[in-house]
Amino acid sequence: MNIQPTPFDHPDAVKLNDAVQLEYAARYGDEGDATPLDAAMFVPPLGLYLLAYDTEGRPVATGGWRTQDENDEGYADGDAELKRMFVVPEARGLGLARRFLALLEADARTAGRTRMVLETGTAQPEAIALYTSSGYEPCTKFGHYRDYPNSRCFAKNLA
Repeated sequence: MNIQPTPFDHPDAVKLNDAVQLEYAARYGDEGDATPLDAAMFVPPLGLYLLAYDTEGRPVATGGWRTQDENDEGYADGDAELKRMFVVPEARGLGLARRFLALLEADARTAGRTRMVLETGTAQPEAIALYTSSGYEPCTKFGHYRDYPNSRCFAKNLA
């Protein structure tokens, strides 16, 4: 696998973002994740967006982090928020999500962020299992979906 930094608005990133949105819509019976995102949010040192390509050059996994600081959506100073973690079905079970998570945590730490936070939902038990097995703990809800009953928020200290 070739994992590389890629702009959030790169055509391959858009393709995988569209795929993850379809998966969210199927799992939750809605339009997908409506959290406002912009490519500038993932430009270092304020964030990072990664894509993985298989040996055939096909994009198979994506994920990024963006800077968050204390605001009215419940974030705290020093937060890095994990966004758009996704592995296409054909590449699942290869450890890509765990590799992405480690790379994104390391990059956020290097950028001076002190806590990685993420929001997922009850219809994504495999995501919850990945995060909890990687040291993430439930935390006070934050972000776009903080008032939704099926939303689950997690955090991990990066220090």
